[in-house]
Amino acid sequence: MATSVAKYFLLSRCSEIIRSFTRQRKLPPVCIRNRNLLSQCPSFSYGNRASDNPQDGHVNIPVDRLTVSYSRSSGPGGQHVNKVSTKAEVRFHVYTADWIPEDVRQKIILNNKNRINKAGELLVTSEQSRSQQRNMGDCIQKISDIIAKATEKPHEPSAEDIALRASRLEKRNKERLKQKKLHSAVKHTRQVYFD
Repeated sequence: MATSVAKYFLLSRCSEIIRSFTRQRKLPPVCIRNRNLLSQCPSFSYGNRASDNPQDGHVNIPVDRLTVSYSRSSGPGGQHVNKVSTKAEVRFHVYTADWIPEDVRQKIILNNKNRINKAGELLVTSEQSRSQQRNMGDCIQKISDIIAKATEKPHEPSAEDIALRASRLEKRNKERLKQKKLHSAVKHTRQVYFD
């Protein structure tokens, strides 16, 4: 009786921790009972929340196009780490990823040269958690962050911003020249006294 109560408490506590972890990290929903994440969530999506049109910058990440492998994780965890393959490694071929727009693909290639191997695959790993599902969710989140960062358009300054920047630059130059004249006058007075 005591062991079943303890087991129930432990399971409920674990599910609370997983729920709070996914809320804090904004991970995709993870099914606790079903161990197969790929069948549960066929695709994840990313997008720019600031855009007016929800279709702009919104691309689905098809999980069936991702190559997922699991291996032994490093770090703390005791015997569990030595027995269970929890480290998630997700890769996909960037050059042939037709679900990503061409300009975004080029930006991803430029920004993530160290993550792309010789075969042209973008490699993302996660071993933060002792759960395969959470590590897989973390890898998907990292991929969506990479894509979202490559999707961002640089801020174009308005005419008002350009005018403000020019006036500040002019003010700084005037102050610099004023300080230079003061410094020159101080040095000139030193020459007069020592000659």
